[in-house]
Amino acid sequence: MNVAGAWRSAARTDPGKVRRRNEDAFLDCPERGLWVVADGMGGHQGGDIASRLIVSSLAELPAEEGFEARLASVRQCLHWLNRRLGQELTVTAGRRDSIMGSTVVALLLQGDRAACIWAGDSRCYLWREQRLYQLSRDHSLMQKLIDEQQMSVEQARAHPAANALTRAVGASERLSLEVLELQVYPDDVFLLCSDGLYQDLTRNALCRALSLAAPQVALQRLFEDALDGEARDNLTAVVVRQ
Repeated sequence: MNVAGAWRSAARTDPGKVRRRNEDAFLDCPERGLWVVADGMGGHQGGDIASRLIVSSLAELPAEEGFEARLASVRQCLHWLNRRLGQELTVTAGRRDSIMGSTVVALLLQGDRAACIWAGDSRCYLWREQRLYQLSRDHSLMQKLIDEQQMSVEQARAHPAANALTRAVGASERLSLEVLELQVYPDDVFLLCSDGLYQDLTRNALCRALSLAAPQVALQRLFEDALDGEARDNLTAVVVRQ
């Protein structure tokens, strides 16, 4: 069942310049109207396993007819994965205190309807009428300090645990997903990416790349810009446009 219509997309991942192992994973499935970026929790055992399990499980979801049914299916799958990562895999890893987790951001498109589903600090952006919108809101200590302590971005970034996640798949017994639904307009462009990509790119750099005509060209510009910087983390991005 082709639900995406005229949507085109391109996806890429890169370990970056510092880390030897790539714990990011992506799903690029325009024929099903589903795209995903998952970023395994750095420093934890099996982050790459967690991100790949998320992507492979979402890729295997049965085709549903309605948008609501498809959205419910994605959410149910992520809650099931949270239980599995929190129970089975931590035991098989040989350490009961280990954590196997990952961020996730997923984009679901059908007709003129879209839904962004996420947990963690991987992001979804929308480029519409020459303006950039960040659709997702980071589930991180840094964002929490900005929201609750009214810190500036610079103050929050200086906190020693600023990059700590407040939500992720597999990180706690109960997963709290955030969902944003919106109407799609002609010429909309979506970007899903891990924090390794956006953390070293300016807003202007994102805008310049997403204004380019083809997803593959936009993706190439994003990675060129990111790899010109320090690229201390894994980099992953998916660009989706009509």
